[in-house]
Amino acid sequence: MSNTAHAVIVVLGLSTASAFALDSNVTMTSSMSADALWTKVGDFCGIAAWSPRIVKCVLSADGKQRTLSLKSGGTMVEALENWNDANRSYSYTILSGPLPVANYHSTMSVTGEPKGSVLKWMGSYDVKDTMMGGDVKKFIDDFYEPSAKVLTAN
Repeated sequence: MSNTAHAVIVVLGLSTASAFALDSNVTMTSSMSADALWTKVGDFCGIAAWSPRIVKCVLSADGKQRTLSLKSGGTMVEALENWNDANRSYSYTILSGPLPVANYHSTMSVTGEPKGSVLKWMGSYDVKDTMMGGDVKKFIDDFYEPSAKVLTAN
């Protein structure tokens, strides 16, 4: 096979790749007790109070889906997948929205420590457009960080 034919096959292979996996994570400490922080984090539709990019949250009648109105315009629908009040954690997925992601799964958890608490927010997702991978990760990281700062502030 010639170098040109090989290059064409490599380019075609890359251009047909539909998604690749990324992770976004933030861990932040707070002087609040774990119970006090969980009160803020554990309100599944309370995100509009602590996320700078969310204008409004509407919770479904069964409490298992939230529709988020974004400051940039548009909406995102997320589904509560797992709730564990005793362990102060929940997991959710994005069902629809403007981000070019698929299979987005995220977990938020709060643990206690001697001088307060720790918030962990971990997300994994597939980027649909490989050309946007870094931009999507930056967008999600830039969503997690300021939101976590607001959550963990007293």
